[in-house]
Amino acid sequence: MDRCVIETPLGSAEILGDNFGIQKITIIEEDESPSSQIPESLKNCVDQLANYFSGSQRSFNLKLNPQGTDFQKKVWKKLVEVSFGKTISYQKLAQDLGDIKAIRAVASANGKNPIWIVIPCHRVIGSDGSLVGYAGGLGRKEWLLRHEGAIQQTLFS
Repeated sequence: MDRCVIETPLGSAEILGDNFGIQKITIIEEDESPSSQIPESLKNCVDQLANYFSGSQRSFNLKLNPQGTDFQKKVWKKLVEVSFGKTISYQKLAQDLGDIKAIRAVASANGKNPIWIVIPCHRVIGSDGSLVGYAGGLGRKEWLLRHEGAIQQTLFS
């Protein structure tokens, strides 16, 4: 498994993957310098993330290989369909997956998303429009949604 660390506007991010695809992109809380060498299998991902943060890219074209249960993968696949600058509620996501009663399971799968930003779990909000349930912290979620133009005003300080 190849690994690198990159610096983003939201902190250091770890990327794991290989020729089968990207398995993980996550914010890391430890102080770790960005990787001086980027493995060939991760270069496209690093470039696309840099373009996303610079505002020149709105969608990703990467081979993904997230590890999870079949249900989690079904949720993550649906999340990729939520466009840049748009949001969806947990309730609507559960409904789109065919079972409105599965809202808690959908929320749990969303929270276990291993591929930060590329599988856009930050675009899932509460039914009332509130920013809820983000593993990376609500400040990061707000930043991402403002970056994408999905929200205009500051909701958190």
